[in-house]
Amino acid sequence: MNARIVPVNAVNEAPQLQAPQDRGESLDLLEYWRSITKHKWAILGLALAITLLTALVVSSIKPTYRSTVTLLIEAGKNKVVSIEEVYSNANSNVQYFNTQAEILKSRELAEKVIAKLNLADDPEFDPRQQEPPYWKKWLASAGITADRFGFGESETKTPAKAAAIPKSVIGAVQARLQVEPVRLSQLIRVSFVAHDPELAAKVANAFADTYIESDLEARYKMTQKASDWLAERLRGLRKKVEASELALQQYRDKEHIVDAKGLAMGGASKTFEDLTKAQIDARQRRSEAEIRYNQIRTAGGNYETLPAIASNPAVSRMRDAESDADKKLAELSKRYGKEHPRIIAAEADVRSARQNTRDAIRRAIDTITKEYEAARANEKAVEKTLAQSKDEIQNMNRKEYQLNILERDVTSNRQLYDMFLGRFKETSAAGDLQSTVARVIDPAIPSSTPFAPNKTRAVQIAVVLGLVLGIMLALLIERLDNTVKTSGEVEAKLGLPVLAALPIITGKVKPERHFIENTHSIFSEAIRTARTGILLSAIDEPHKAIVVTSSVPGEGKTTFAMNLALAFAQTKRVILVDADMRRPSIGKVFGKESTTPGLSNLVSGTSPAQECMFRVDETELYVLPAGVVPPNPLELLLSKRFEDTLHKLSEMFDMVIIDSPPVQLVSDAMVIARRCTGLVYVVKADDVPYQVARNGIKRVRQSLVNIIGVALNQLDFERADRYYGEYTGYAKYGYRRYYGSYGGKKRKKAA
Repeated sequence: MNARIVPVNAVNEAPQLQAPQDRGESLDLLEYWRSITKHKWAILGLALAITLLTALVVSSIKPTYRSTVTLLIEAGKNKVVSIEEVYSNANSNVQYFNTQAEILKSRELAEKVIAKLNLADDPEFDPRQQEPPYWKKWLASAGITADRFGFGESETKTPAKAAAIPKSVIGAVQARLQVEPVRLSQLIRVSFVAHDPELAAKVANAFADTYIESDLEARYKMTQKASDWLAERLRGLRKKVEASELALQQYRDKEHIVDAKGLAMGGASKTFEDLTKAQIDARQRRSEAEIRYNQIRTAGGNYETLPAIASNPAVSRMRDAESDADKKLAELSKRYGKEHPRIIAAEADVRSARQNTRDAIRRAIDTITKEYEAARANEKAVEKTLAQSKDEIQNMNRKEYQLNILERDVTSNRQLYDMFLGRFKETSAAGDLQSTVARVIDPAIPSSTPFAPNKTRAVQIAVVLGLVLGIMLALLIERLDNTVKTSGEVEAKLGLPVLAALPIITGKVKPERHFIENTHSIFSEAIRTARTGILLSAIDEPHKAIVVTSSVPGEGKTTFAMNLALAFAQTKRVILVDADMRRPSIGKVFGKESTTPGLSNLVSGTSPAQECMFRVDETELYVLPAGVVPPNPLELLLSKRFEDTLHKLSEMFDMVIIDSPPVQLVSDAMVIARRCTGLVYVVKADDVPYQVARNGIKRVRQSLVNIIGVALNQLDFERADRYYGEYTGYAKYGYRRYYGSYGGKKRKKAA
């Protein structure tokens, strides 16, 4: 017993916590099926309740009957007389049939049917004569009046009159009416629903008859109105034709217009065309002369380089003569001197030629100036003559324009008058020959079977909806359930191995002594499994001190620690230490007072070890209770004296099992576990959310504590076998008969 307890961070560094797998990441049909079977009675109960409620409601509903009349819409029927402008002719198309269907559903037609059959006073639509709804009957049978809740009807309603049809009656009639065009045909089915089969047939036939009569009446009124309007318009048109013809004749007499106007216009047009061409030629000649004239004005005395001067024949000859004289003088200058008579004569010829050139240029300039002035004068004369011709033509155009207006007015008035006269004769002839828009093919007859409610179908739908709703609620509940229910979920969500799954303890046996008082139970076997797992987790260096903790109180960590200690005590010298000095409970289980010396006294040195611990009867298990609760337990656990005490206990015993407080409330468990070789984490099945347990394990891991595994406590084996797929084998192979029952309806409250 010389082994010393080594801190866990020196023995085995804790691995990183694995990320839990979310149950919603994959679609597991088997999990869905288990959820449904788990809540099967609730699902069936909900479906049964909805079915019974539906059956009760359907049975209280008054049956309704539907009658249908079939109409043939005369879309393609030829009329005796075509009067498209008077009223529209129906086209055989979908839009036309939809229009007729909407007319059948119109408010005006419903008002006529209501007035025709006096439906406002019928018990089917008169609120005073109707029976109260079934829910009012139920309230009345229970002694509750609807007025108490503020939705009762006043008893002083004025009776509905046919002269002033209430909106409620019109709305009720339109709501019960159904108009349905038959595809790929000219048929329309008009159906009406009522509680009385005779009334349903009567109203359906009334809608068909009223529709046909309304169409005939509307056509007749339109024809009469069109005839009156056409007669009035003809009188005005006749006067307009006479006035327009008189105005045309007066204008011809005034302006002395004869039929040869086209000939006059033709001559004037020819003259105007010739003058226009002459104006163009005059402008072109003036423009050319003006260009030459402007060149002379801007030359500045240097006329020889101007194109107009250079191209003048006389100037060209003079310049050629001047060139010949210069050439001759140059040749003589090579032979003779300046005083030679021939040189003198040649120079005189050069001077004479140059003077002739200047005279020719001057004459060319005068000619260009005169040509420009003549071109300007000619252009003005042509423009003046063209303006006179234009005025004459415009005057003739104005007369012709006014004449055309008067002639068109006469023609249009005469055509309009003839058209209206023809339409008036057609309308008068068609007034007595009206064709119906539709005819009844199959009249409505009273139905012998009710149309609604379909009780069988309603009940079937209620059953299906109840089952679907129940299944959806069951799946939703399972989705919202975030507790740990199986060993697989412990490994998947917490990332730790499961040492054992402990069932629920029932019966009169104390849970803390269950292992020694019922050695053949499944709970005892689970404790042995946990003991084996702890032993196998450290074969080379066996655990000397183990801490048992949980996330929150009530998960059964104390019960597990005591039974685990009893299991180890069968083969080893074991001491169970109650380190939960905030809520000590182990001493009370064994009948010790709260003032009994224990761990706090042993650490502080106020009591010897023999007074602080005691041996459990019929076992080799020693118990060290918490002792007197100190003011600050955490300071005591952090002290060097506590570490020395734990070392001495490890030398005295083969195994030290410590019950510590929950990790989510205080940090005592992490402090104790740092001085031990391992920690067992207890999780209560189907109770604690896995997020709480995961956060607690994360805190322990951050303290570098070696977590041996998880003990899944208070697991319902039958429920796990049936619904969670745990497959414990409890109900198979005779184990249930051998071990006996382990569970009941109520769970034993864990310490």
